[in-house]
Amino acid sequence: MAKAYASGIIDAKVEAVWARVRDFGALSSWLPAVTQSGIEHGRDPASVGCIRKLDLAGGAHCTERLLALDDSRYTVTYAFVQPAFPIRDYVSTIELIPVTDGDRTFMQWNGSFEEAPEDAGKYEALISAEVYAAGIAALRGKVGAAPAGAARWSGLRPAKVFCSAVINGNLNAVWQRVRDFAGMGAWHPDLADMHMLGGVRADTVGGVRAFRLGDGKLHERLTGLSDIEHAFRYTIEVSPMPWLNYHAAARFRPITDTGRTFAVWTADWTAAPNDDVALIPDIHRNVFQKAFETLNARFFPG
Repeated sequence: MAKAYASGIIDAKVEAVWARVRDFGALSSWLPAVTQSGIEHGRDPASVGCIRKLDLAGGAHCTERLLALDDSRYTVTYAFVQPAFPIRDYVSTIELIPVTDGDRTFMQWNGSFEEAPEDAGKYEALISAEVYAAGIAALRGKVGAAPAGAARWSGLRPAKVFCSAVINGNLNAVWQRVRDFAGMGAWHPDLADMHMLGGVRADTVGGVRAFRLGDGKLHERLTGLSDIEHAFRYTIEVSPMPWLNYHAAARFRPITDTGRTFAVWTADWTAAPNDDVALIPDIHRNVFQKAFETLNARFFPG
């Protein structure tokens, strides 16, 4: 199975970028390789199952079927009906994720398909560069204002905190730094004496790290670690904060056009509404955002 991929940061609000991307029939308005596009049989471009016809630069044609459209997660998935390339079983997804640090947009575009043995890697590279990467670059200059009244989702619901930022290092370097569950003390200035209880390795799922935050002592258990998705999850078991069932997760993705890394950190818990008024902005700004800023300042300066 071949996999094409490209990603980048667009300096516009996610609602504004989505207004362009979600129009399944208007691809020619921003993708350079497409000279004309439209929806067959007069169907609404937001009608899942509709088919768009594309006229391509050079005179070729293709058709694509809309498989999924999600206004709450800013994703569109489609498949070839009449392929533009000699490949099989092509399915592609565009996903937009808000960058809370600067109110920008992370856009990733991926596709999976089968190539003929003699073409191994050919169309994976071509689609990644000449369709996906070129499309992201072109879209930057074609985004207008966000639609009036557009509402933004808050991450992977339920999630009281959604924090995202660009880390200046490449994905492999950033991941090697942050996957060390006992190493966060090096990239957050307010944490002290962080260590794994019982001397277990820091990459042991189920292991617990202990540390101090001000006068408080905390224990956090690693509940998930993935070198495939470059993600970790954890829960708080001991804390002075007035909450229950605290669960958090962080995931890191490559930004292919700059070689940097896009980081998303979310958290959810149960607490009294009057406590959440202070807890939610405090975790966003003084834990997650501060950690991202320290990562850049100490280990990945611009």
